[in-house]
Amino acid sequence: MLQGISSEAFVLGMSAIAASICMLAGSFGALGQGMAAAKACEAVGRQPEASAEITRTMVLGQAITETNAIYGLVIAIILLFVQPLLAAL
Repeated sequence: MLQGISSEAFVLGMSAIAASICMLAGSFGALGQGMAAAKACEAVGRQPEASAEITRTMVLGQAITETNAIYGLVIAIILLFVQPLLAAL
């Protein structure tokens, strides 16, 4: 391993980096949800008679996007608090 860094410290550091990458999935998901809501508002403004169908489609898309963020959060929590990679050492 690297000089001066124990294997345990290396695994913990890499777990923290991986958890932060997982949280990026949540932040980009939130950005996408905001863009979808903005486009849905524009569409309702152009076609108010189709607002029910537009809203239903937007909510379904946002629910699918939200699951990606929730999976990222769960994986980050597992990496930070359960630390499953330390058991492999």
